[in-house]
Amino acid sequence: MTSFGFIEVPFLSVAAVLADHAAKTAFVRITGFETCGNENILIRLCGLTDAIQSAIESASRKAMELGTSTITTCMAAPSPGLSGVVDFPNAENPLYGGRDQFLPSDYPNTSKTMNQQALGILETQGLTAALEATDAMLKSADVTLVGKEKIGAAYVTIIVRGDVAAVRAAVDSGRNAVGDLGKIIAAHVIARPHADLIALLPK
Repeated sequence: MTSFGFIEVPFLSVAAVLADHAAKTAFVRITGFETCGNENILIRLCGLTDAIQSAIESASRKAMELGTSTITTCMAAPSPGLSGVVDFPNAENPLYGGRDQFLPSDYPNTSKTMNQQALGILETQGLTAALEATDAMLKSADVTLVGKEKIGAAYVTIIVRGDVAAVRAAVDSGRNAVGDLGKIIAAHVIARPHADLIALLPK
């Protein structure tokens, strides 16, 4: 029987890294991200109980490496009544203009070739900082802008894609460009992103 796994972690950039790690280390599916109304993101997983537990443990260890903590649980044989709170229509939050959830169904035509490219994820607190970083990333290396995501409290995540070397160069340039315009929350490169993570992102 399918079990649910939930990993709550600060910041979208960190959530992307942990979800990718979880899906690569255990046979689980990333079914979505959900914003929590602050900086936290809830990663939703499904799979067999043993796989969910393994994925959660692995993601928690990875979070420690990144200097953050997680709140996790594995729900074996969840109640059918739970579906209403984990499977509901998406909406844009009117307070900050970001998605309430990140679902595979949001971008059904996402290119499958994207998983052959690295992802660069740079998160700032402050929109001006994010825009300056984006300009620097696009000018400094041969990368393509995937999108901009907001989770509230002025947290903005910029995602680019390209070959690993270009993405690394772009993320480094973006980080350096922020200066005193805002606060760098995180900057990560995912060399071979899992297909389930790619499905949550724009083309």
